[in-house]
Amino acid sequence: MIRLDDTQLLRHAGALADLLTDTVNGGASVGFLAPLDRAAALAWWEERAADVAAGRLAVWAAHDGERVLGTVSLAFPAKPNSRHRAELVKLMVHREARGRGLGRGLLTTAEGAAAEAGVTLLHLDTETGSPAERLYRSAGWTAIGAIPDYAASPDGELRPTTIYYKRVPATALTR
Repeated sequence: MIRLDDTQLLRHAGALADLLTDTVNGGASVGFLAPLDRAAALAWWEERAADVAAGRLAVWAAHDGERVLGTVSLAFPAKPNSRHRAELVKLMVHREARGRGLGRGLLTTAEGAAAEAGVTLLHLDTETGSPAERLYRSAGWTAIGAIPDYAASPDGELRPTTIYYKRVPATALTR
């Protein structure tokens, strides 16, 4: 897994777009409706480059040659009273690569990087009842509750979302 800077993100935007379309069109709720076309996915990833360059977003990708099999990101808040936390976002694994520990590896990478950056609290949201919930629970994340009808699934059905958090031991004082 490598952490992508803004230039690398733009270089791999096409492969990331392919992963995003596979994820959404496969039924995972990551903020988009199906069918998601590649142009929209590509534009979304390209728009993330400015946040990566500014340090508001950290993106990791797992590659198999030029193909991206998985990704995870940490979104850092801009508010001074929030710099101890980050949101884990867009953990995605290509359907062909699932069941091999890649999701766990991406999650571990993001958690370790958060600790290195001095982040002591992570949070995320995921569709209630999704396979992702098993991963988060088994990795020590704590569910704090579900919000009904929070987001539409890729097929447009309103679904509940569960909010999770995890405390991580900081290994650095600041980021």
